[in-house]
Amino acid sequence: MAATTTVPGVPRSRARTAAGGRERALWREWARSLDRPLTSYYLILSTGVMLIALGLVMVLSSTMVNSITETGSAFSVFQRQLVSAVIGLPLMVIASQTPLWVFRMVGYPAMILSVALLLLTAFQGTEVNGAIRWLEIGGLRIQPSEPAKIAFALWGANILARKEELKELTEWRHLLIPLLPGCGLLVLLVLLGSDLSTTLVLLLVFLGLLWVAGAPGRLFVAMFGLVLGLAAIVIAIEPFRMARITAFLDPGADPSGSGFQSLHGLYALGTGGIFGVGIGASREKWGFLPFAESDFIFAIIGEEFGLIGTLLVLGLFGMLGYAGLRVAFRVKDPFSRLAAFAIVTWIIGQSMINIAAVIGLVPVTGIPLPLVSYGGSALIPTMIALGVLLAIARSEPQAQKALAARGPSWAQRALSWLGLENIVASVRNRSGSTASKRTTTPRAPRKSENRGAKAGVKTTAKNKSGPVPAGDRPRRNRRR
Repeated sequence: MAATTTVPGVPRSRARTAAGGRERALWREWARSLDRPLTSYYLILSTGVMLIALGLVMVLSSTMVNSITETGSAFSVFQRQLVSAVIGLPLMVIASQTPLWVFRMVGYPAMILSVALLLLTAFQGTEVNGAIRWLEIGGLRIQPSEPAKIAFALWGANILARKEELKELTEWRHLLIPLLPGCGLLVLLVLLGSDLSTTLVLLLVFLGLLWVAGAPGRLFVAMFGLVLGLAAIVIAIEPFRMARITAFLDPGADPSGSGFQSLHGLYALGTGGIFGVGIGASREKWGFLPFAESDFIFAIIGEEFGLIGTLLVLGLFGMLGYAGLRVAFRVKDPFSRLAAFAIVTWIIGQSMINIAAVIGLVPVTGIPLPLVSYGGSALIPTMIALGVLLAIARSEPQAQKALAARGPSWAQRALSWLGLENIVASVRNRSGSTASKRTTTPRAPRKSENRGAKAGVKTTAKNKSGPVPAGDRPRRNRRR
């Protein structure tokens, strides 16, 4: 009997041990998957594509009612967003296969073009909802402040990277000039169109670049205080912005006026509950929630997909931010590190401002949710920025080895087929040689090894460090 008696706790402890072992094995397998060479690349690609797909679905759902009322078709607004995504997808793929030196060269022309378009918008722009943000060119309406974000990110990263290569970032004036005047010019032109939300994003990218470049704490705090002071002044001089601050503090004080949009955004989130009312079943999109397809699309997501849907969106943006920061920390090139951090700061910072405005944590700013909200002027530049981030992810040291083992990419094969591979290589070598000339420090003159022999000193077989190697010994005269 004693031999067959079993202790009740023994099987349970063994089961717990086995379960713990399986959990540890799964955790190790997941950790190994993150250490693969192209993990960052696939994380950025997958999260970006899922956010774009979710945005297309939500734009269709949130605009069906208004589209039928205005045009008689439920797909009129969705078709425009779909066309923008179709245009942006090949641009994103091309950007992901482009060498990084091209983006360094593009920074200055893109910045100049953005300033020119913003100047033209300030004087010849179209006013929509009290703001002059749009410019009509050949029957096409664009918002120049959106491509200005990626232009400033690439230009600022190139400026600071060049100064870092030249060892000039030890003084505060090299950190701020010309980065601060360039940012100030863009901010001034954007503010002329009463676009405070884009101004905040540009200033956020500016602060992010300073942080990565290693700005001293005092300088960073001073610039942060300058940004807050500028925002306070801009808010105080515009009556409608003060109304938004009042509505943020007490939305119920004016439920049919300044607090209308904030209240109905909260109504949409509250109606959705945990699992939502179902896709397409939103009630707030029936003319109750203004700008449901753009500024408050997160509220429609919460209403139709519930808390689960909002957490999914937060998780996708969080994964995108993690992958982007992972790339920024792994690359060794200063431009790649700065550009990756600037793009991540732009996309994640803008998404957090939009979500915080919808749930009532900050005043309503009128800023879209990146990759999800309606608007081709915002979607296409953001997709190009994702392509730049993918190209930087491909430049990680381990990723380069993995890609080299696969052979030439389709872009290299296309250049070879067109006969442009040698031209591109020569331009890249020229840019690389220019950079090497700037960063190379003069070497000390080499000491002559045979100075003793020239002076008539007899060479011995030994020196201070020991016997001379056989390969370095003077060849003997074989003549007898």
